[in-house]
Amino acid sequence: MKRLAVIGAGTGGTLLANRMRRRLDDEWTITLVDPEESHVYQPGLLFLPFDRIDERKMVRNRKRTLSDGLEWIHAPVAGVDPAGRRITLEGGDRLTYDFLVLASGSRIRPELTEGLLGEGWRRTAFDFYTLGGARALRDALGRFEKGRLVLNVVEMPIKCPVAPLEFLFLADDFFKRRGIRNRVELVYATPLDGAFTKPLASRLLGHLLEEKGIRLETEFAAGEVDGAKRLLRSYDEREIPYDLLVTVPTHSGAGFVETSGLGNELAFVPTDPRTLAAKGTDRVFVMGDATDLTSSKAGSVAHFQGELLAENLERAITGDAPLPTFDGHANCFVETGGGKAILIDFNYDTEPLPGRFPVAGFGPMTLLEESRRNHWGKLAFRWIYWNLLLPGRALPIPARMSMSGKVAPGNSAAS
Repeated sequence: MKRLAVIGAGTGGTLLANRMRRRLDDEWTITLVDPEESHVYQPGLLFLPFDRIDERKMVRNRKRTLSDGLEWIHAPVAGVDPAGRRITLEGGDRLTYDFLVLASGSRIRPELTEGLLGEGWRRTAFDFYTLGGARALRDALGRFEKGRLVLNVVEMPIKCPVAPLEFLFLADDFFKRRGIRNRVELVYATPLDGAFTKPLASRLLGHLLEEKGIRLETEFAAGEVDGAKRLLRSYDEREIPYDLLVTVPTHSGAGFVETSGLGNELAFVPTDPRTLAAKGTDRVFVMGDATDLTSSKAGSVAHFQGELLAENLERAITGDAPLPTFDGHANCFVETGGGKAILIDFNYDTEPLPGRFPVAGFGPMTLLEESRRNHWGKLAFRWIYWNLLLPGRALPIPARMSMSGKVAPGNSAAS
């Protein structure tokens, strides 16, 4: 028997393994390695602090997300030896493979910011990128009556780069609904030089922050949290007092990536941006948040990568060179509060543009424009996630970005 091993059963690893089970014959064993019993719908973590999602609809037993015929090993990975094509599990057991996909995701590292885990952690300072953090923040927001709420992104890259902005837009709406928005100051402290990384989207999102009365503190490189004094300090000695701190901590790759010497300084795996092959190794591919690519660390990216990587794995198995087909495609709904959202669609080379999506002249979604339809599209994605995306079924959105329906700079109508 030959083995395709996939480390990580999050969004990317699950959809790829399910897809490959249908594409490979019975000569192949497809093994997923992941210690967690449950699969969490991570987009729901944004809504949980505002008590706008039933937690029971966010979590499923992992076995329910895996196709028949997949082997699942419930164990943490201690190390990977690409030269020997071996995976070492915690406890010492070893697993050999013929091809390997690293879909091990990213993790938050609050311990890397001085003082963040000190006095005030989970009392006046919270994250919402974990289920426990989102639950604790929900309780804190329910008690919050007045003062300054600061959302700080410690450093990039992070999972879902638009999520901090979405949190602030939803917080604005949340406090308005409670009738206390005039008693709450919202501050966004980001290491970026604007609201977002892409110029057109950054201007639009920056305007929304201003319109909603959310203060933007740019190029803020957080270096220390003083929980006793409730102060957030940057490396250039700026200080932002807070009553409630919502942090997006430093992200890094999985621990075994670091101990195996497979990653960069943040344990993200150097990856060919077009083929998704791990650089400097043989028969190893990388996808999702585990890569060091400049594409967004978002579920949509893992989806598009999964479609193209399935083809490249088949090519590699038959001895053909992988094709440079991945273009960095990302597609994200951005919640803006008040039952509206913005849709952005972009890749390595093309920033988010206005227009219609996915069909020119029809849509039904609008790009770079607030609408209720986009909001409902985001809410509908949960059903799509569990029933189509994770099982690895085809979706009516091409893996490579299309310019159809988009208004390029200098044009007056969508093509």
